[in-house]
Amino acid sequence: MTARRLIIAGLLAVIGSSQPAAAAVIGVVAPRSGPYALLGTQIFEGARAAAKAVGDTLVEVEESCEEKDGASVAKALADAKVAAAVGFLCVETLTTALPALKAAQIPSITVSVRSKVLMEDALRNNWPFFRMAPAEGAEAEQLAETILRLWKAEPVAFIEDGTIYGRELVGAVRQQLEPKGMTPAFTDTFRPGQEQQIALVRRFAKAGITHALFGGDRNDAAIIARDAAAENVPLTLLGGDTLRGPNRPVPLPDGVLAIAIPDYASLPSAAPAVAALRAKGLEVEGYMLPAYAAVELAHQAVTAGQEPVAAFAGMSFSTAIGPIRFDENHELADNPFRLLEWRGSGFVLSPAATD
Repeated sequence: MTARRLIIAGLLAVIGSSQPAAAAVIGVVAPRSGPYALLGTQIFEGARAAAKAVGDTLVEVEESCEEKDGASVAKALADAKVAAAVGFLCVETLTTALPALKAAQIPSITVSVRSKVLMEDALRNNWPFFRMAPAEGAEAEQLAETILRLWKAEPVAFIEDGTIYGRELVGAVRQQLEPKGMTPAFTDTFRPGQEQQIALVRRFAKAGITHALFGGDRNDAAIIARDAAAENVPLTLLGGDTLRGPNRPVPLPDGVLAIAIPDYASLPSAAPAVAALRAKGLEVEGYMLPAYAAVELAHQAVTAGQEPVAAFAGMSFSTAIGPIRFDENHELADNPFRLLEWRGSGFVLSPAATD
């Protein structure tokens, strides 16, 4: 090959390598009206920002969250010839949409639905359905693992507020720990919404309790932690994702622990997405970053040069909320719940998370 041909070949290679990655047509399904409209807006905004970043075309489909409309959602996606669909805030939509999406060979990703039964149906019927939301039981699983790893030698109380959430969360953790030889030294159902919990704290002191698994809401946790400090009772509280609620009227003191979804906006991987959303005057919250990541993931799978469902099942994806891959059951291979610790004005990753 002559020198001139080598130069031309080199220029063509440079030009070819500078071309943008192939674009994809991605469907986004979320509510536009009704009680979930705000969450739907978060999904659409996050998806739009991601599509703009990767050069994809979005097809936006409204989700009514009524079971009867699932088939029409699937038809709209099929008629638009989308390569994949993301969003899906409601289990009712997916229940009737997934059979039609299978027929159209459209893989779908939910950012919110946690139903165990739905995933069992999807696997049994070979529906092309994947879940970016935590599966049912993931929160309790991470709580049990954390208690077993960090508190095995500690006198631990299991307390809950009598609500369905509190009772089921603490019960699920207990079911996982007792076969491994760990039982609570103290159990109680406290009355929620009280202005003080001094009597409960004094019972902790009398029983020698220094650590407590807490099933309840944020304000009750703050009151118990506050009263323990006032009574000079050393107490470490560990709760679930509900502790990420508004920090009022009683603020959480430093040191309260939670197994929760981390603040994705604080991750280095999320910086470009956060900048893009804030440039539009948006407060980055809720489902914005998960929806952004879902579109990134769908783009990578669809443009990978293989059958999309196989790509979803077999690839590891780089996204704004970190690396994502799915296991053989189409669930997140890595539990998204992390051990967080309240410091100052927010939850941060606890140093004990990786100890």
